[in-house]
Amino acid sequence: MAFAIFNKKPTSTLSSSSTPTPIFILNLVLRFLQFVFALAVIGLYAQDLNKAHKEAKYTDSKWAYAVAIATLSAVTSLVYMIPKLKFWYACGWDTILFALWAAVFGIFGKLYIHANAQGDGGIKRMKSAVWVDLVDLLLWLVTAVMGVVLFFTLRGGRSLHTGRAAV
Repeated sequence: MAFAIFNKKPTSTLSSSSTPTPIFILNLVLRFLQFVFALAVIGLYAQDLNKAHKEAKYTDSKWAYAVAIATLSAVTSLVYMIPKLKFWYACGWDTILFALWAAVFGIFGKLYIHANAQGDGGIKRMKSAVWVDLVDLLLWLVTAVMGVVLFFTLRGGRSLHTGRAAV
């Protein structure tokens, strides 16, 4: 009897079985896209930071902020791709990154969405970067919402007051 208890498989739909579940695959796809778009933002904004550094000019904090948030997002998305990690417990961090991406999109959207490029390649690049910021913002929103939903549906446990009912 005791041996059967220890060999019991987990009942969660996101178990560590050999076949990946659709939620796990969706998580991998979303995290991979977050990683790719974060690298794109780093590449788009780091060009201006590198140019300012070569010309011995000051580093603009807006660009440094965007690169920092993109770097943080890239590292986070890599960590959340670990197969055994229960990624839905990190829905709070996803929400924080969503808010940080909202700030990046707001800052650069205000600067470049209505700007007239008139053949300036830098302005065109930054206008494109704003839309990449928006994609990052939406990807983090989707994973934050998915994490909250999964947290409340898969967490299991007992009721708050008596502890007798399975939740």
